[in-house]
Amino acid sequence: MQRVDERAWPSYDHVDPHVTGAEFHRALGELAAQSWLVRGSMGFAVLDREAGNAILRDRRFAFPALELLELQGVTEGPIWDRNADGLMVQTGEDHARLRRQLAPAFTPRAAERLRPQLRALVEELWAPVQDAGRCELVSTLAEPLPSQAIAALLDVPGDAPLLARWSVLLQEVFKFRLHEVGPQVEQAYAEVRAYVGDLLARRREAPGEDLVSVLAAGEAITDDEAATLVSSVISGGTDTTTAQIAHGMRLFAEHPDQWRALREDPSLVDRAVQEVLRFEPITLFTARIATEDVELRDVLFPAGTVVFVCAATANRDPEAFEEPERFDITKERGSAVPLTFGMGAHYCVGAYLARAELAETFRHLAPLTPDLRLDGEPVLGPTTGIYAVESLPLSW
Repeated sequence: MQRVDERAWPSYDHVDPHVTGAEFHRALGELAAQSWLVRGSMGFAVLDREAGNAILRDRRFAFPALELLELQGVTEGPIWDRNADGLMVQTGEDHARLRRQLAPAFTPRAAERLRPQLRALVEELWAPVQDAGRCELVSTLAEPLPSQAIAALLDVPGDAPLLARWSVLLQEVFKFRLHEVGPQVEQAYAEVRAYVGDLLARRREAPGEDLVSVLAAGEAITDDEAATLVSSVISGGTDTTTAQIAHGMRLFAEHPDQWRALREDPSLVDRAVQEVLRFEPITLFTARIATEDVELRDVLFPAGTVVFVCAATANRDPEAFEEPERFDITKERGSAVPLTFGMGAHYCVGAYLARAELAETFRHLAPLTPDLRLDGEPVLGPTTGIYAVESLPLSW
């Protein structure tokens, strides 16, 4: 058996992070056809769905949040401390204990309870542009909706703009720009910590059904851990869903037959959500680090090896999905699950809420926007970190 770093693998460093859209998928698809594993400057990328799924499920691989900070020169201070205590860094029973505190607020039933509020938010955001026949979708709906959904989850409806600002700053941890924005990120962590501390005190006096009330009633969690968990919810539940909503609407504008199919048959909405998540995942690479030596496909991954599981190729793996390069909400895709929300112990805790936001957006807009089309070129962000849509002009 040969060590992974002793074998010659194709390189993916030549894939320009500013190459987006169909060109990006073509470039990654060509690499996936050559090899299930490729080499990059920061680690190895797994392009095969079966191997990627195995790594995400393997508890010997952990999320390398602290290693990513070290690569940016951060080894101590508030940013380090908050991430060292974070949900993604924890493993085993520590991770399970913290995740159990969040679970009641993120069950399918909890997401269903929020549906009427989500539906009302979508209607409210869309009403000002409906008669105009055109809008810029990101600023109109995709950006404000997720922060308002998280505000509803925390029962702080008036604080959505504040949560949105914090989300942008907290996500900077994974964008390799801390040398530029480190002080602002530190300030955001301090503000969130103080904010959650105040909310916990208020919810203990007057509890409700919101997430902070759930955490305030928990016996196996400290206030610092509660603040860290809420920080994770704020950072992980806004920019990500913003990007997924925008990419979904871009796909429908580029595939008018699919939008027409949804408008004619609203019962397709859940399948539409699944197809958007499969076809254009907004977290293209999910990082993991081997905590001990791991053998996979006759290759040895020594402890400390960083690997990136590529959802972009896994979700279009022809071994798992028929006609994977075709965006089709009417097609039965079988039991294979896209890796968009990850897999295993670190499967995205907010997946049900994100799906509900996507479903309510598509359900509301489909009958109101016949002949949906692009009203100019979309501006897509880089494929590192969260694959965002910076601007999406639409008309109908």
